[in-house]
Amino acid sequence: MKKMTIDGNEATALSAYKFTEVAGIYPITPSSPMAEKVDEWASKGVKNIFDDEVKVIEMQSEAGAAGLVHGSLQAGCLTTTFTASQGLLLMIPNMYKIAGEMLPAVFHVAARSLSTHALSIFGDHQDIYACRSTGFCMLASSSVQEATDLAIVAHLSALKASLPFMHFFDGFRTSHEINKVDVLDLEEVKGLVDFDLIKKFRQRALNPKRPYTIGTAQNDDIYFQATEARNIYYDNVPDIVNDYMQKINKITKRDYKPFNYYGDSKATKVIIAMGSVCETIEETIDDLNKKGEHLGLINVHLYRPFSSKYLKKVMPKTVTKIAVLDRTKEAGSNGEPLYLDVKSVFDDIIVVGGRYGLSSKNTTPAQIKAVYDMLDKPRHNFTIGIDDDVTNLSLKVDENYKISDSEELVIYGYGSDGMVSASKSMIKLIGENTNKYVQGYFQYDSKKSGGVTISQLRFNEKPIRSTYYCEKPHIIVVTKPSYLNTFDCYSNLVQDGIFIVNTEQSKEEFINSLPLNVKQSLIEKKALVYIIDAFKLARTVGLKNRISTIMESVIMSLFKLMDYNIAKEKMI
Repeated sequence: MKKMTIDGNEATALSAYKFTEVAGIYPITPSSPMAEKVDEWASKGVKNIFDDEVKVIEMQSEAGAAGLVHGSLQAGCLTTTFTASQGLLLMIPNMYKIAGEMLPAVFHVAARSLSTHALSIFGDHQDIYACRSTGFCMLASSSVQEATDLAIVAHLSALKASLPFMHFFDGFRTSHEINKVDVLDLEEVKGLVDFDLIKKFRQRALNPKRPYTIGTAQNDDIYFQATEARNIYYDNVPDIVNDYMQKINKITKRDYKPFNYYGDSKATKVIIAMGSVCETIEETIDDLNKKGEHLGLINVHLYRPFSSKYLKKVMPKTVTKIAVLDRTKEAGSNGEPLYLDVKSVFDDIIVVGGRYGLSSKNTTPAQIKAVYDMLDKPRHNFTIGIDDDVTNLSLKVDENYKISDSEELVIYGYGSDGMVSASKSMIKLIGENTNKYVQGYFQYDSKKSGGVTISQLRFNEKPIRSTYYCEKPHIIVVTKPSYLNTFDCYSNLVQDGIFIVNTEQSKEEFINSLPLNVKQSLIEKKALVYIIDAFKLARTVGLKNRISTIMESVIMSLFKLMDYNIAKEKMI
């Protein structure tokens, strides 16, 4: 096991590569980097558990990729794909067949919004919920660390259960978040593989020397019976997943379960959720329980099959009220999918449901606190993260409630100026050369090149669970002065913080051009303000408008998270 500073897509791809013989792919945001990494490693001769390179085949659509996956599995090859959103929807017809024929496919999904009233490239759970009736088993990861670990569980469980698995995590929030994580080595993973199960799978492959009947047409005399005959396989899945989780736990010293409980052992109020929001909820629980609350969280890892046994096993006996958070909207339903599942399990506890985070809407500790506060007088069908002044479903939020204890850095740039690359470079630089934990999350304008980019970076001595925008930055960097008139780039800077602006103006011109409210805010905070003409410097040294290395050097010299002389050498 080794520490790596990587994002969720790469963390997942590292695990998937080890088990994959054939990858049928078609690119779609934000899942594309998984397939790109697998293709890159295959071209470099990286070996999987079979001591071979992955065969990567790009089709002309996601429907074609799903067809390839289906056919490849029928030929006896362990096959994987990577997708999201509308791409996943195009795979649904083949998913029903893959599940019905009990083939051990694994789909890794960077969960993303669907095109409904509008197209959005950002993340929520609409796409994975749309697939819950396909027969695929579903495994959720809530962090970059979980993504690399549970991807392994998905592949191992698919083989043992002889059923397909969908392993999913939040698009952008996890897929593109950079974090410092532990990654299992090939030999450690190999030790978990039952190669007899792989042999058994291969013996089911289409082979003219071993003919058998498959894919028949059935009538009412046997179709129903054949459908129900698969029940026992799904009944076995929770135990299979739990068994492999325990094996991963022994290696990693972590504590994965189909449902993980976090919080007070005598909690009275509990939130049930899945995905990246669970990290924020844990952080909020720690803070509120220190102040005398009795709160808990159940983090859903195995969503399908939904196991009442494992859910009840972790629920404290003291709980009287549950709020279920769904990252989707199911119009016309009495509640969203996860809420309905939980509601069906508990008839002696008050259960209410609400929605959050659609299209990557920011979800903060203040909003999570509002959910726990609401449980004092429970109300069903609520929302957090927006101000619903039409149907009035939003909870009241105390925006002054902030708890992050990391050192934070926020960079306002624009597409193609190189600042996202500079941010990623700093994250890796500090993650790989110090003992600090790091987190990098990047807000992209959907226009991409030329649009606004906001890099949100955190550094801490302990693992970082703050899966929301930086709320108390110690340094703010603005690479385009016009942003000071357009955005609030300054008000959340901490007292005595550092404010850096890239501008072609002189000191006097810059001071005179600053809006009055910006000046007042910076004076009140006693901020150290620096200006630099990075474009002039870039042109002088032949970098054209690529200011990333210059700005990275400035930030590293002022932030002092590591020895600047060492950082300077690494940057070069």
